[in-house]
Amino acid sequence: MDSKRILKYLRQLAKNNNREWFQDHKQEYDAIRADFEQGVQQAIVRIATFDPTVAHLSVKDCTYRFYRDTRFSNDKSPYKNHLGAYIAAHGKKALHGGYYLHLEPDHCMVACGNYWLPTNILTSCRNEIMANTEEWLRCVRSEAFLRYFGNPDPTSFPSPTDVSSWDQPQGFGLERLKTCPSGFPRDWPYVEYLRQKDYCCWHQVPDDFYQGTDWLDAIEPMLRAAKPMMDMMNAVIDDYE
Repeated sequence: MDSKRILKYLRQLAKNNNREWFQDHKQEYDAIRADFEQGVQQAIVRIATFDPTVAHLSVKDCTYRFYRDTRFSNDKSPYKNHLGAYIAAHGKKALHGGYYLHLEPDHCMVACGNYWLPTNILTSCRNEIMANTEEWLRCVRSEAFLRYFGNPDPTSFPSPTDVSSWDQPQGFGLERLKTCPSGFPRDWPYVEYLRQKDYCCWHQVPDDFYQGTDWLDAIEPMLRAAKPMMDMMNAVIDDYE
């Protein structure tokens, strides 16, 4: 994948996010989009070697429209400033977790897990963590997981609102409750995992990360490190889908 070309285009678009400029540069968009989609296909094949549940997916199953829905947004820019692909066995819109690739100037990343879970499913996930604590800790406190994604220690959060951000170099959990959820023991030694409102993890990568073909070897250990955590949560979530 020629990420340098892709990101160069996205930088230019960010400065000229209008239909006239886009139409004048449509040929370049078509070229970088085709290159990105070829990279997504390669990622599906690679991920399927350690997670066969995604082997049936097509590129179309994993990618998104480049056009923004501006109906309810103050930002009326018609186009996104990034390219992303969500490689998830049950599809992009399912709660079942998957693997995410993101190309955006100065904000490229790799992510994995389950996002924006409803309260009833979160409760079941929290019960699963408490019932199988040793297994959970093996997933989220392995050397590889901590190296790529870190530990959601409450003292590490950047603000009193307990909201994390994709802009952080790495992380586990985008949002968390300020206190222990109702019905769970406040003095449980691993309460930080009960406070989480999602079970997604991410690792930011430099802009040249996706250049060439070596990135396929680089993402594999990251996603392998996150997969046990995601599998444990997916086993609960799948009961609801």
